[in-house]
Amino acid sequence: MPALVLLGAQWGDEGKGKATDLLGGSVDYVVRYQGGNNAGHTVVVGDQKYALHLLPSGILSPGCTPVIGNGVVVDPSVLFSELSGLNERGVDTSKLLISGNAHIITPYNVTVDKVTERFLGKRKIGTTGRGIGPTYADKINRVGIRVQDLYDESILTQKVEAALDVKNQMLTKLYNRRAIATGQVVEELLGYAGKLAPYVADTVLVLNQALDDDKVVLFEGGQGTLLDIDHGTYPFVTSSNPTAGGACTGAGVGPTKISRVIGILKAYTTRVGAGPFPTELFDEDGEALRRIGGERGVTTGRDRRCGWFDAVIARYATRVNGLTDFFLTKLDVLTGWEQIPVCVAYEIDGKRVEELPYSQSDFHHAKPVYETLPGWSEDITKAKSFSDLPKNAQAYVKALEEMSGAPISAIGVGPGRDETIEVKSFL
Repeated sequence: MPALVLLGAQWGDEGKGKATDLLGGSVDYVVRYQGGNNAGHTVVVGDQKYALHLLPSGILSPGCTPVIGNGVVVDPSVLFSELSGLNERGVDTSKLLISGNAHIITPYNVTVDKVTERFLGKRKIGTTGRGIGPTYADKINRVGIRVQDLYDESILTQKVEAALDVKNQMLTKLYNRRAIATGQVVEELLGYAGKLAPYVADTVLVLNQALDDDKVVLFEGGQGTLLDIDHGTYPFVTSSNPTAGGACTGAGVGPTKISRVIGILKAYTTRVGAGPFPTELFDEDGEALRRIGGERGVTTGRDRRCGWFDAVIARYATRVNGLTDFFLTKLDVLTGWEQIPVCVAYEIDGKRVEELPYSQSDFHHAKPVYETLPGWSEDITKAKSFSDLPKNAQAYVKALEEMSGAPISAIGVGPGRDETIEVKSFL
């Protein structure tokens, strides 16, 4: 049985939660492999809407085991707030597994994130201020706190002291902030140990055994391809690898186990935070996409920047992820436009460029080259098959598929769980 990777093929916010939820009833495990509570998923089940920030979307599917992998950074306060909210709504969260090697977002990581971003002023990255970047920095600098450290007070204290030796110097001397006491942090973190204990596991072993037993495992990335620390629009990126390779390192599963890689594409393009965005719209069309699409960040609460579909970015995502399929979301949002522009290339210094430029400077100066496709006015939210779509909507999907370099195997025609057209099964 397959191991599938599901990830964002743009700048995140493509509707991965809907895609994961569609597959959740057919898979045995859903694994978050990177990021933290800086990425949100909205899943609509019946008349119920769920906003998930840290938990895998599969937690809403009975019979599915949700897993937080070693590549994720975990804020315990957010985790338990989210679990409590789901429990109050009757969702069983008892099957959740958390890697003992996942890193903990400490209170000082959040403090450093906020003061650093504020200090940057106009040069700020646009982080969520939730301590994600500083936690990954601690991980790389080998002063990070892992979930397993909460069960050895001596090791925990030593690690917190080591981390604060430098951070307190920075906070007090550079940012004119109060020093953070080691004991206070240790006490707060130890307070989570007992609550976390039922969920902590050797998830690498669990997942590899599951695959050996022919279980279906779905690896779910946060954010999107263009926010990848290595392959995104650096430095306006996240601090981890949402691309397909991140699933292997972030979950401890070898690449030979992965059978399909599914990219989630929105039928237009959005972005949250700072950084280049060639097709961004500043006119009535951009505002209409934002309003009709409900384009407000699930986690950040910030309005998303909106623009037309960018096929250059889609082709790039296909290449760096080895995509085998696309899931196209929010096609319904485009209903009502007589003509729909699609970016097919860029103009950079007077030259036409059809692939994403490797140079940061070139990408900042890229101007979209558009082709215009005919729109449609018919309501498509009740469509159950591709043939149910208006001819122009079908043509739009086919054009995007040809430009993007991988087949579109599913289409979202509305926010509901059942408002999806499966062109070809992912399993």
